[in-house]
Amino acid sequence: MKTIIRLLAVLALVLSVLGVSALAAPPANDAFANATQALIGFSEVLDTTEATTDSDDAQLNESCGAPATDASVWYVLQGTDQGIVVDVSQSNYSAGVLVGVGTQGNLQTVACGPGTVGFFATAGTTYYVLAIDDQLDEGGNGGLLNISFNEAPPPPTLDITVNRFGTVNARSGVATISGTYTCTDAGFFQTSVSARQNVGRFFTILGSGSFSDFGTCDGELHRWSANVFPQSGKFGGGKTMTVTFALSCGSFQCADGFVEQTVQLRGGPPVK
Repeated sequence: MKTIIRLLAVLALVLSVLGVSALAAPPANDAFANATQALIGFSEVLDTTEATTDSDDAQLNESCGAPATDASVWYVLQGTDQGIVVDVSQSNYSAGVLVGVGTQGNLQTVACGPGTVGFFATAGTTYYVLAIDDQLDEGGNGGLLNISFNEAPPPPTLDITVNRFGTVNARSGVATISGTYTCTDAGFFQTSVSARQNVGRFFTILGSGSFSDFGTCDGELHRWSANVFPQSGKFGGGKTMTVTFALSCGSFQCADGFVEQTVQLRGGPPVK
């Protein structure tokens, strides 16, 4: 018996020197029932190497489709009518986030993805946040989870106009439609133009074009211009009905708009 005790003591000493804990255990919030309470501004670094995955993780992932839910830990957040960003991108392994609403065993995913996930948290709704090792790096089980809950940036804004006059290339029949736009809190601006010009009583020329720009959603007025290529025949001088759709997207939200405008084309032969 004494020999066994001595061997166990030596083994414990060796494990201690190697940095291995003989009493390693999953984090306290490894299971749904022990989810950590989170607020806006909450952050922590948590060792998830001993965290497990279970049927609650799998059930939430049914409506997300993450490749794995290994080394998962739970957080719970009360909605306050604001956008929230959950960021696990600074973890030392490939971490992801699933956000669900409902009850244990009957959760529905409202947002999920690798690295950083944003969602709007409605007041009176409880949100359950699952941080996972999605195994996209094909590494071990978890690591140092670096998680933070932050207020989402303001949603983008967008306003677009279409000029009443455009031009047409007499040789190619390509029309040029232009206007202005203003956008904020977005990474890009994109617009698409559809045009329709009646030729006589029975024939219609249709066409489409687009324009995009990046880094211009600064609240200032900018100009846009799109070449609209006819699909049959050629555009000519005269009235053309246009429908213009616009889109600007930030990190987690987008703004859109559209304008219907009759444009008078100049520069080509008149439509008969």
